[in-house]
Formats: sequence, structure tokens, C-alpha cells
Amino acid sequence: MSDSEEQPTLFEINEGHLDTGLRGIPVGTCRTSFVSPTKGVHYVGYPISDLAEMSPEDIIFLLFEKRLPNRQESQDFSKDLAARAEEMPAGALRILESMTPGGGHPMDWLSVGIQALGMAETTGDVRADSLNLIARMPELMASIFLLRGGHGLPKSGSDPERGLVENFVHLLGIEGVEAENMIRVLRTFLVLHMDHGGGNLSTFSGKCVASGRASLFAAMSSAMNALSGPLHGRANQSCLEFVQRIGTSDPEKIEAFVRSELAAKRPIYGFGHAVLRAEDPRAAAQIALGGEICPDDENYKIVKALREVAPKVLAENPKISNPFANVDVASGALLHAVGFHKPEYFTTFFGWARVVGISAQIIDERNARGGRGVPIYRPKYIGVNQPVQRLE
Repeated sequence: MSDSEEQPTLFEINEGHLDTGLRGIPVGTCRTSFVSPTKGVHYVGYPISDLAEMSPEDIIFLLFEKRLPNRQESQDFSKDLAARAEEMPAGALRILESMTPGGGHPMDWLSVGIQALGMAETTGDVRADSLNLIARMPELMASIFLLRGGHGLPKSGSDPERGLVENFVHLLGIEGVEAENMIRVLRTFLVLHMDHGGGNLSTFSGKCVASGRASLFAAMSSAMNALSGPLHGRANQSCLEFVQRIGTSDPEKIEAFVRSELAAKRPIYGFGHAVLRAEDPRAAAQIALGGEICPDDENYKIVKALREVAPKVLAENPKISNPFANVDVASGALLHAVGFHKPEYFTTFFGWARVVGISAQIIDERNARGGRGVPIYRPKYIGVNQPVQRLE
């Protein structure tokens, strides 16, 4: 990396770093991706904007192999994933079928579903288990959507040779132009969300559990639980709800709304980032995609106007280091525009994507230190209780 801003800064830990959630404290290395404050996330050195329109299968290959596939490798890898999907363990989805339709959050179902797949079949080889899970995610996702809606398991037979996203849409029973738009949005969504460095909560949680040599499925289930919280993976759900509260694409009314939210000390969803100091390229990619497939959608028009108005208002506060749009600003609006009208399901798409990056990072950590692997995570906590006084 030649850009000095991308070089990690190592430092001594002092008392001021305690009880801050490890924010900014280096604990390891990451081979799959890094985030530049001005240029956004990069997968294995490639800017995300250069990858946004590629197939999810090719990006999975990139994160696992640390290089893009050639044409033959791309075809072979897709065939391998399709073959793994065909071998979905019999009865693995029956656990979900026994659950109450609509009960709990969809992320609870995703965590349970991943754990159920692991209970049905775990090879013990972290790479094989990772690829098996990735290959079977479309059917798991479709089953969650349909079972929670009271429709039973998918009526359409799984057809994994269509592709990961294409099979998911097929299993939902959606066809025609609606399916085409849905596929295009989901393919881009998955690529943009597959990885984001090693320090986010879900990735860190998954790697922590994996470091104890738990199964890939147990580690991934824990990662999905970490992702399910309102401060992490539910941001795209909250952002669409925020956009719908605005209810107008009129710039003056949007500015008045943003100012009233700030005055009430409420968050402005879809803006700001812990690392970035410029607009997230993933936001730009999704807004450009929306301009092609749903330019007249009301939510999209609000997002487009909000992207111009909010940064100017937020920049008035010198304490705000990044007033620009992040990846969540448009993702919910696009998902809604192509037919996903229940925001509580949006985080499951985030989870689906992140399964890839977290799996790749777990494999890297298992292979670290000459094959010995990264040691079990065991951070130190400093006791603050006074010693118990001896009774006289």
C-alpha cells in the first residue's frame, strides 16, 4: 500500500483507551479488505467502485483466493457452488419449519438456520464448510422469507445453476421484469456488503468464536447475532424508515426536517462513518443504480435529494468529521423499490453478504502463523474492585 493514509498506526495502550469498545485499537491483520478514509473499502486492493457490477461469485473467489478469477476459473467456481447447493442436507430446514411464522426478528431465524445447517452437516474443514454455507444461503434465505410469511418451504425447486441471487429470486417464485430488477439490485448489494475490514462487530465476533476452534457454522451464527443489533446491521432498515418519515423530495422541506431532527438530538440515518472522511463509494454506486432502475420511485427521489441537502447541514457542526452519505443511505430504498417492502428483512441481506467476508477471514486466521492459526482471542480486562478487607 503506497498511500500513507492506509498504513495502520500502532501505539501503546493507555487508560484513555479502556472501555471504548476497542475502537481504533489494532488487534490483528486483515488480508481480504481495508478501508481508506478518502477512497472507501477495497477488496484485496481493488476499489469497491471497480467491483460493484461484477458477479457475486467472482467476488467470493476474489476474497477467498486473493485474486480475480479468469474466465475458466469463474465458470468452474460457479459450478462448484451449484454442486454444493444441490447437496443441501435433508431436513436441515425442518427446524425453521417448526418455528412460529412471523415470530422473532428475521435475523434470529437466520442465526438459527445457519446453526441448523451446521448441525445437519459439518465437515470440520473450515474452507469446505464455508463454501457449503455460501452455496446454500439462497435456499436458506428464501425459506426464511416464505416460512415467516406462512407460505411453507419454497414451492419452486432449487436451481442453483442459475446463480446465487438468481436462485434466491426463483425460489421466491418471482418472475419477469420484477425478477430482473430484483436480481440486479441484490447482486450489487451483495458485492458491496461482502467485506469491510476486520474490525466491525460482526466480523470480530465471528473470528473470536472461531479462534476457539468452534465450527464455522457456530462462528457464523454468532456473527449474525452481533449483526442483528440496532447499532450495527439494522442501519439500512432504520435508514429507509427515516426516509419514509421525511415523506417529500422537496429540498427545503428536507433541510427543515434534518434541522429539526438535529435539534431534537436524533440521528440522521445514512450519513457519517467511523473511518471514511468522504462520501462512501458504495453509496454512490447504489444511487447510480437507482437512477437506472427506479428513478421515479418516491423513496429514491427523497434519498437523492437528501444526499445533497444533509451533508451541507451536518458540515455546519465542527464536531462532525464526516457529514457524507454512507452505504446505508440508498440500500433500503432500492430494496423497497424492487419489491421488498418489509424493512425488518433488510439486515438478512446484509448478513447473507457478510457470510462471505467473515468466512474468508476465518480461513485466513486458521492458516496464519505457518498453519498454527491465530491464538484464541483473550483480551485483558483490568479489575477495578477494591480488595476485600479481612475480618478481624
